[in-house]
Amino acid sequence: MSEKLPRVTADKVIKVLERAGFALARQSGSHKIYKNDEGVRVTVPYHSGKILHPKLLKSILRDADLTADQFKELLN
Repeated sequence: MSEKLPRVTADKVIKVLERAGFALARQSGSHKIYKNDEGVRVTVPYHSGKILHPKLLKSILRDADLTADQFKELLN
């Protein structure tokens, strides 16, 4: 059984993505699109102060090719 992902806001997810080498490419409404040097694109719905649903966080991590352990390490 896998470990639970932490409950986090979009701001914290964005900080982790930036630490992992992603940069803001553009924004479309409430969605921020981040890209890394390899061209991998990750979309983060940005609603200030709201906690992201665990399934959405899992989807973002899958798109960014990050494991839950890598995410937790970059979060600290």
